[in-house]
Amino acid sequence: MTSATSRPEAAPDGTAPSTSLLTDMYELTMLQASLRAGTAERPSVFELFGRRLPSSRRFGVVAGTGRLLDAIEAFTFSPAQIDFLHRTGVVDDTTLDYLRGYRFTGTVRGYAEGECYFAGSPLLTVEGTFAEACILETVALSIYNYDCAVASAASRMTIAAHGRPCVDFGARRAHEQAAVAAARAAVVGGFVGTSCLEAGMRYGIPTVGTSAHSFTLLHDSEEEAFAAQVASLGPGTTILVDTYDISRGVERAVAAARAAGGELGAVRLDSGDLVAEAFKVRAQLDSLGATTTRITVTNDLDEHAIAALGAAPVDSYGVGTKLVTGSGRPTAALVYKLVERADAQGVMQEVAKFSEGGKSTVGGRKWAGRVADASGSAAEELVVSARSQAEALEALAQAGARPLQVDLITEGRIIEEHRGPGALAAAAERHRVSRAELPYPAWRLSDGEPAVPTRHLDLDGRSAQRR
Repeated sequence: MTSATSRPEAAPDGTAPSTSLLTDMYELTMLQASLRAGTAERPSVFELFGRRLPSSRRFGVVAGTGRLLDAIEAFTFSPAQIDFLHRTGVVDDTTLDYLRGYRFTGTVRGYAEGECYFAGSPLLTVEGTFAEACILETVALSIYNYDCAVASAASRMTIAAHGRPCVDFGARRAHEQAAVAAARAAVVGGFVGTSCLEAGMRYGIPTVGTSAHSFTLLHDSEEEAFAAQVASLGPGTTILVDTYDISRGVERAVAAARAAGGELGAVRLDSGDLVAEAFKVRAQLDSLGATTTRITVTNDLDEHAIAALGAAPVDSYGVGTKLVTGSGRPTAALVYKLVERADAQGVMQEVAKFSEGGKSTVGGRKWAGRVADASGSAAEELVVSARSQAEALEALAQAGARPLQVDLITEGRIIEEHRGPGALAAAAERHRVSRAELPYPAWRLSDGEPAVPTRHLDLDGRSAQRR
């Protein structure tokens, strides 16, 4: 991937667009009530995690970290936004005064982007006052729930592809900004390119694309259309050959490239029985002497369709709808909960939700590590509740666990390596390594239990839970 900025498109004044109203109203009404009660400035710890993995997912993939850091940096309230909140009566004047000067000054730690995660994994730990940490809930969840879902789907697809390249073709199947986020998350999960030019510019992702059926239909004949494409893009282009008859399309595409003095780069199949057609097209290409011409396939692929093509002579996959919708799991089902806060005397207290229906939480600040078995394969996600980082890290070390969390923001200062030009490539490599550590069941596409169990260890001896 080329170097590129990860910042969203700038506002007319040259600044990044504010993300502060990408939030639910109750974040600000809670802020107002806590300001009135005198509790807004209490030191607090929030965690972002999933109580369980979505159905059929044996592991999740952390994605969206760089986007979240950009969003937190841009989480400030402009005069126009303050005017809107005042005009609509969302909050009172005291709260508006607070928001005018808002900027997150706390600390965020979390799993590095690209890491695999499991039930109960503390993907983010946000520390600050209640006021400044509370109002980040919605934007943090919207980014992580979507990006983690897409990256998890992409990872399953690249598992199924067995090393054949996968490219994102989903821009037309998603909200225009979600499409950009999906392209980025797909790279974390192992994809190597995108059709979305905005994602290419913003994140340095290689862009891919040549023509659609409309280009062929524009011309008076298929031969004319293919000749026009080769004349513009060169014989190494990829030609879509199934507008009419596939066999004739392949013959004409190869002929068009040779008439221009080269060998055709690739043909694309977008309809029919892709397995059968791939075998027929490969045989035809070889019979024509076009042995270096590749075959790429599209048409509503998911990880199961890609796996079914494993024995077919296919060279690459273009994935659209199923990628940008998380392949049936459009959200990672993550939540953002208060787990610790100061009392009236300033002493930190663990807090937890005890409601029924599987929605309870585990209180206390947590640190996480991954325990490997004798073969080096991941065996357990160990999540430790402790009063201090030193205690937690000692417990992880004693268990032989690899620590999973890194500093993302320290006292309001963003750690640039997690969102800079090389961050996306680093996240993709990190995921490759993290996924390779997982036991074999993690690579199965069938429904099943999480590949690695999660164990909660409370160093104060109050509880030990295993998910």
